[in-house]
Amino acid sequence: MASLKLSAPSSQWIAGERSLDRRSRILTAAPRRRVAVGPIRAGSYTDELVQTAKVIASPGRGILAIDESNATCGKRLASIGLDNTEANRQAYRQLLLTTPGLGEYISGAILFEETLYQSTTGGKKFVDCLRQEKIMPGIKVDKGLVPLPGSNNESWCQGLDGLASRCAEYYKQGARFAKWRTVVSIPCGPSALAVKEAAWGLARYAAIAQDNGLVPIVEPEILLDGDHPIERTLEVAEKVWAEVFYYLAENNVVFEGILLKPSMVTPGAEHKEKASPEMIAKYTLKMLNRRVPPAVPGIMFLSGGQSEMEATRNLNAMNQASNPWHVSFSYARALQNTVLKTWQGRLENVVAAQKALLVRAKANSLAQLGHYSAKGESEEAKTGMFQKGYTY
Repeated sequence: MASLKLSAPSSQWIAGERSLDRRSRILTAAPRRRVAVGPIRAGSYTDELVQTAKVIASPGRGILAIDESNATCGKRLASIGLDNTEANRQAYRQLLLTTPGLGEYISGAILFEETLYQSTTGGKKFVDCLRQEKIMPGIKVDKGLVPLPGSNNESWCQGLDGLASRCAEYYKQGARFAKWRTVVSIPCGPSALAVKEAAWGLARYAAIAQDNGLVPIVEPEILLDGDHPIERTLEVAEKVWAEVFYYLAENNVVFEGILLKPSMVTPGAEHKEKASPEMIAKYTLKMLNRRVPPAVPGIMFLSGGQSEMEATRNLNAMNQASNPWHVSFSYARALQNTVLKTWQGRLENVVAAQKALLVRAKANSLAQLGHYSAKGESEEAKTGMFQKGYTY
């Protein structure tokens, strides 16, 4: 058997080894500099932010989203034959925010800027109406979606300019949390540019909001539009949330002082096969467990065009097992649809409309606890609200 001959090391290799050895001795001999690493803090508001988030993420309660812009609120009013006037918007929001007993099921209400500064017809500030029910007032702070140049017909969310001063003013007015919504479209790709822009914008907003005393709701909505299967939604959701948390960390955002508002992981609205609540819960929780740190106190789902009953059933399925976070709701249409149709803009229907709101709020409260039953739901609650290409 031939012996294996090892060639002698070259002079270049020996010189390199000697150089590395000298460098190691220098590094070892040099005194080590101690670097103080302290906890991430959000200025002077950290403790308050954490407490606010805990209150909103309290058992059996969720968020009522009534932060529609004046234009979108006008669409809702038009559906029942009302003109889009400030008086009509005020009347509708008064109906919602003065519902007796609402605080039993609702822990926070997201308001549009107009509503934050409005009062009831009797002169009581809407913020005070919420506080009386132990409901945290919140505020929409983004400035809406605009086309994203260089993308595949996608959007980005504007509003960072002047955000710090706006948040400071909203805090003075009584707001204690904020919301920033951007969107990701699966039929449009989504492109890497759109995902990064969404994640970075959300992270900068979250840091600015925390610096001014507002708990940021982080909302990259993955739109229901498309005919893709649930597996594709999971793939995109995991990518988006990985980017979001990367940039949240880069911006030193305190995770214990934020709330998330994700889309549920579902098939595209036009997909031929519909998913059961159990399947939606399985895929959604899989995504959350893979991407969301347990330090985050609350996951407040959006309904995104699901029917009132669908949104409640899916939430209930997710609460059949314990989760490391408070898994709850932040619904707009899925809490308001029946209310609007009951009210019809008539004073004599206000009490009935408020009762309809309590029915939906209680149903979702039970779903947060995992105790909801669809028995006795109305036909209206079963009506889907998805609109292709829906804009807020």
